[in-house]
Amino acid sequence: MVEELITAVVATGAAGIVYLTAAARVVKQYERGVVFRLGRLRGGERPPGFTMILPGVDRLHKVNLQIVTMPVPAQEGITRDNVTVRVDAVVYFKVVNASAALVNVEDYRFAVSQMAQTSLRSIIGKSDLDDLLSNREKLNEGLELMIDSPAVGWGVQIDRVEIKDVSLPETMKRSMARQAEADRERRARVINADAELQASKKLAEAAQQMADTPSALQLRLLQTIVAVSAEKNSTLVLPFPVELLRFLERSAQQPAPTERALKEPGPPPDEPGPPPDRPPGP
Repeated sequence: MVEELITAVVATGAAGIVYLTAAARVVKQYERGVVFRLGRLRGGERPPGFTMILPGVDRLHKVNLQIVTMPVPAQEGITRDNVTVRVDAVVYFKVVNASAALVNVEDYRFAVSQMAQTSLRSIIGKSDLDDLLSNREKLNEGLELMIDSPAVGWGVQIDRVEIKDVSLPETMKRSMARQAEADRERRARVINADAELQASKKLAEAAQQMADTPSALQLRLLQTIVAVSAEKNSTLVLPFPVELLRFLERSAQQPAPTERALKEPGPPPDEPGPPPDRPPGP
């Protein structure tokens, strides 16, 4: 009798261990458990930690709630200004409702991927090339809204969408390079012309200042000689001031005075001088 009782206790214990082994489940911190009992959704989501199910009757599905990084394959399309481009992007999303992610859609990852590709092509067709290259923030927001609208019913939340790269044809790259080069050359010419205008104004002011002070021209000449001699050249070009030529020209036009006029100045022209000596008569 005792042996039968011991055997029954051992059998019951073994059955209990087998049952616990089959019914025990562990849900990780970043997961949520969804239980289906005979094909029907059973209760709410199972929280992280140890949980129990009915073996053979319940089936526990674990759904990852971490943010998923999904690259979107490069999509080729024609922009609104008729330029063929290839654009690829990346989508960051996470599951916020584990039950809806399992019940409302067959494979939420595949669904988000296809929706992202379709939305990316739509964005390419509605945008200009300049917007794709320089206004990506606005396009990212529009792409996020297009993907997030149907994903809400799948229990998925789109966290962020980023356009990674925009590939252009080689002919378009060369055209854009020529355009940028022409624009830079135009700006360089405008800056050079502006500099010439400012320099001419300053030179005019300097010339006016030197005209009022002739000695400034001589100082400028000495500065030029010092600057040229500092180069240690074998030939020294000495500029000849134009004012000196004008001085010599004015000096040449005046009559040269005689030595007598320099020593003894004559009487005024309105006073008669002494009569000349007459020779004696016969």
